Amino acid sequence: MTPVTLITGASAGIGREFTHVFARHGHDLVLVARREQRLNELAAAIEASGRPKPSVLAIDLAQADAATRIGEALAARGLEPETIVNNAGFGLVGRAAGLSRDEQLGMIDLNVRALTDLSLSFIDSLARHRGGLLNVASVAAFLPGPGSAVYYAGKAFVLSFSEALHRELAPQGIRVTCLCPGPVATEFQARAGIAKGKPLWPLAVSAERVAEAGYQGLMRGQRVVVPGLANKLLAALAPRFVPRNILLAQLDRRQLKRGA
Repeated sequence: MTPVTLITGASAGIGREFTHVFARHGHDLVLVARREQRLNELAAAIEASGRPKPSVLAIDLAQADAATRIGEALAARGLEPETIVNNAGFGLVGRAAGLSRDEQLGMIDLNVRALTDLSLSFIDSLARHRGGLLNVASVAAFLPGPGSAVYYAGKAFVLSFSEALHRELAPQGIRVTCLCPGPVATEFQARAGIAKGKPLWPLAVSAERVAEAGYQGLMRGQRVVVPGLANKLLAALAPRFVPRNILLAQLDRRQLKRGA
């Protein structure tokens, strides 16, 4: 079986940049997302750059059998994961009671359940190749999230889960890194319901820099990577030194201003 790097949510944003970064570093790739045409265009661009053409799997990761379908598709092609990049996800801005319950449960299916399933489904393969897991969370993982309650809570799960796996899987030679970027200018904002033209976090880091930081962190075996000085300070200092009620009020006001 040929070892590959599996990247979810590869059709746009940070996932697209992950594809370029891993290809540049010589990884054979399998790209997963719902939008097959975009994946094919990205695969063709990678091939045109002189790298091996990635395989493409057009699969909706929010479906309960997604990990099983991915495993079957890989096996049929003689492939198995050496590295998994769990990047797929989306957010929603608004009061939890006012947002669609079905959409919020779908967010849990994609951001939490699918990531967990893919993280655990290929442990034997990752161990055989002494590979790794790169799970994408957010600086939101360190903070309470009024105005995006389910999204923030889901990212807190990803951080806690990934840190635990970092410890548990180390004896098997598997690296586990949790990447926690701040806001990045991608399609994420429109999908989340953030009003067009709203400013991002000060000193925002580009999707390309975020992807490269995640890759380097994984290769070094870092437990957590927070790209950008402003984000590092927010993640490290705000939860420790800002009273929780003040932090909640500030984040609530900020999220309300971002809404469409």
